[in-house]
This record gives sequence, C-alpha cells and structure tokens, in this order.
Amino acid sequence: MKLAEALQRRADLNREIDQLESRISNNMLVQDGENPNEKPSDLFSELNNKLDELDDLITRINLTNAVVKANGKTLTQLIAEKDVLTRKIAVYKTAVYQASLNTSRARNTEIKVLPTINVQSFQKEIDRMSRQLRETDNAIQSTNWTEDLI
Repeated sequence: MKLAEALQRRADLNREIDQLESRISNNMLVQDGENPNEKPSDLFSELNNKLDELDDLITRINLTNAVVKANGKTLTQLIAEKDVLTRKIAVYKTAVYQASLNTSRARNTEIKVLPTINVQSFQKEIDRMSRQLRETDNAIQSTNWTEDLI
C-alpha cells in the first residue's frame, strides 16, 4: 500500500468512527418495552475494530514519515515545515490586511493613521513563503504516491 493510500484510508476510518459514534449515541436510550434500531454491543464491537485499525495505520504512517526522505528531509520534517509556513503566512496576511485598511478623515485636522509595516515588502515575503509552501506540499504529495507504507 502506498503512503497516500494509507492517508486516504485514515481519513475514511476517521469518518466511519465519527458515524459510529453518532449511531451509538442514537441507540443509547429506548422507551421501556422497545428495542434500539441497532444493538449498541454490535456498534461498539465495530467501533473497537475500526479504532484498532486506525491505531495500526497511524503508527505505520508515522514510522514511514520518520524514515522516508524527500528533498533531503524526512516527511516528518517537511510536514512540520509546511504546518509552520501555513501558520506564518496566515499571520503575515492578517498583518498586511490590517496595515492596508484605509481610514477616512473628514478634515485634515483629524488624526492621520499610518501603517507600522512596509506592506509591499511583507506582501513579497508572503509570496515567497507561499511559493515555498507549494513546493514543500508538492514534495510531500509526490512522495506519498511513490513510497510504500512501512
């Protein structure tokens, strides 16, 4: 199984577990003399099987990410780099947005508000980081489809 397929399976398992949680919740109480639509014991059995599969899959994904390299870094390092870049870009974009807000003045005697950063240079930095983010994500994605899961 390729790493990308394992990641897709992990997402599917998480959805299935969420659905089972809802089904369990919907079958916890019934009126006296009635039966639940589904047996909670069967649902819990299915839930435990899926959680065991998820546990194994997450372990194997993490082990693979820690060993497999792309662009001279492990996938774990690239994922961390991607997460940090995503966060940094978001903060920079917020700063540029705030610094770009125009405040209107009715008269020249009113207080003039000026940005505290150079919006143009920050925007260039955002563009540079965005390009780096795309390249990092491309390296991760292409590796996911070529490497086998440990």
